[in-house]
Amino acid sequence: MPYAATSAPTKGRAHELIDCRSPSQISSVVGILETMLGPGTHAVHEAPFEDEAINKERTVAESKEWLKTKEPISHDDVLAEFGLTMKDFDRMSQTPLEGCVDPE
Repeated sequence: MPYAATSAPTKGRAHELIDCRSPSQISSVVGILETMLGPGTHAVHEAPFEDEAINKERTVAESKEWLKTKEPISHDDVLAEFGLTMKDFDRMSQTPLEGCVDPE
């Protein structure tokens, strides 16, 4: 099935969700989409599927090794990369805005 035909319902749902967001959240979503469409978009899209099992012990060991030479990154800093604050993050975990429809 062509890409456009399979993506139409998903695009419609995306528009519904965007319509239910506050201006600051919409700005954040736009930033995320622009990041997704950055210079490496095609390369990432064409990359082979990563099916390697995640090894928890190895992942923890790698993160501890990383922290030996780098400063930890706070949750606040990660949110700021997307133009969000902890207040925004907490609010997004609450009941959807009036008029938003749950997909299920």
